[in-house]
Amino acid sequence: MIQALYTAASGMLAQQLNVDTISNNLANVSTTGFKKMRVDFQDLLYNTLKPAGTPPTAPGVQSPVPIQVGEGVRPVSTPRIFFQGETVSTDNPLDLMISGDGFFQVLQADGSVAYTRDGGWQRDSTGRLVTSDGLPMEPEITVPPEALRIVVGHGGEVSAIMPGTNASESLGQVELARFLNAAGLHAQGRNLFVTTEASGDPLVATPGAEGMGTIDQGYLEQSNVKVVEELVNMIVAQRAYEINSKAVQTSDDMLQTANNMRR
Repeated sequence: MIQALYTAASGMLAQQLNVDTISNNLANVSTTGFKKMRVDFQDLLYNTLKPAGTPPTAPGVQSPVPIQVGEGVRPVSTPRIFFQGETVSTDNPLDLMISGDGFFQVLQADGSVAYTRDGGWQRDSTGRLVTSDGLPMEPEITVPPEALRIVVGHGGEVSAIMPGTNASESLGQVELARFLNAAGLHAQGRNLFVTTEASGDPLVATPGAEGMGTIDQGYLEQSNVKVVEELVNMIVAQRAYEINSKAVQTSDDMLQTANNMRR
């Protein structure tokens, strides 16, 4: 009976993490390029009171099933789901969307490379394409101050229309990175991911090549969170939490009954 208290408590803790994850998904429903997460659960060890098959209940007869009591549940992972988010048109030439697989690369202050699906680029004081936090795109692309218009092709070629000429001037090439296990990336906030041993090394190529997605200029990828789906998941998690709390209460009532027994 005491085991039921710990078993139900493990369920309550697991559902609390589930609600926390759903809440984070809902909080980022308007975050550009955000990828939702889910919680995966795993049952804990079992207390085997009687193994299957032994001992024989009679000569030549064995028990076909065991007697086991589970000890609860635990969360084992919070994988990120990397399916494509909805598309929104912005008409901003610096807004770039990856249609398909891949990440933009940005150079961090410590010289390391981080990865993002957020294509809302800005220009800093030197004309470089940077994130909203000022981190430059990798490889670096600089737009001249006199450029009249910026053009980014589906293959990531960046060019500018200069004054006094109809010809375009090449400014550089957008390169994307993808991973064999994108779910293994470490999210560090600010719409950025960094590599881990689980994600593997990045595979870098131009958009449209080697399995990379293509670039759409003037569009942004919205969060892939579906509000109705998350609300349904939250209701399920809430009810599961209530059921486990009810199991705690029932176990406590049974212990109270046992304690109040008189000879």
